[in-house]
Amino acid sequence: MGRAFEFRKERKFKRWDKMSKVFTRLGKEIVMAVKSGGPDPTSNAKLRTVIQNAKGAQMPKDRIEAAIKRASNKDEKDYEEVVYEGYGPFGIAVIVETSTDNTNRTVANVRSYFSKAGGSLGTSGSVSFMFERKAVFRFAKGNYDIEELELELIDFGLTEIAENEGEIFVYTEFEDFGTMQKALEDRGIEVISGDFQRFPTTLTEITEEQEEVIQKLIDRLEEDDDVNQVFTNMA
Repeated sequence: MGRAFEFRKERKFKRWDKMSKVFTRLGKEIVMAVKSGGPDPTSNAKLRTVIQNAKGAQMPKDRIEAAIKRASNKDEKDYEEVVYEGYGPFGIAVIVETSTDNTNRTVANVRSYFSKAGGSLGTSGSVSFMFERKAVFRFAKGNYDIEELELELIDFGLTEIAENEGEIFVYTEFEDFGTMQKALEDRGIEVISGDFQRFPTTLTEITEEQEEVIQKLIDRLEEDDDVNQVFTNMA
């Protein structure tokens, strides 16, 4: 799981680096975090995480502060997190995580992307059973020893730890996110990003030509302002 995630995450950040929309998406996450737990990151763990992720994506400090201030305004619109599931071409399972202020618009767009690609949007639970949801933290390796960290963090929900290109990736179960976040903070570890990922329990083998078709669907979905993440069981 570790290596597959690392390379997939690397490709995603390269795509996001070219997309000006990433800051808009992070801004929405800040709004949701502030509205759910207040504007003070010291008492709002979710907001601390989003700010870490924004810094990791090199979002300017003034834009982060502006988003927090804007979210504190009662008149600022809120966003709803909605997950869509379906099958893409060649029977590939697809999960689409969104945050939206207009679910009618979002579901219409997502359904259109699936339909045009030769797939179909399903109902809740239609493919999510094929995935495991994990919490993943990423930080610079620095002088940390992986074996020592593994021993230190195993009591806080650690399920896997991996290293790639000077960075360490720590994995926990979905429900252990907060526990691990605090454990890393207590050790003074500066997290670059902390989020949730869905890992397929089984993979579907396809040809290179088929992969190109599915990738076009993924690209269309990820270009939508309401879409945060897309996951598939494509091998």
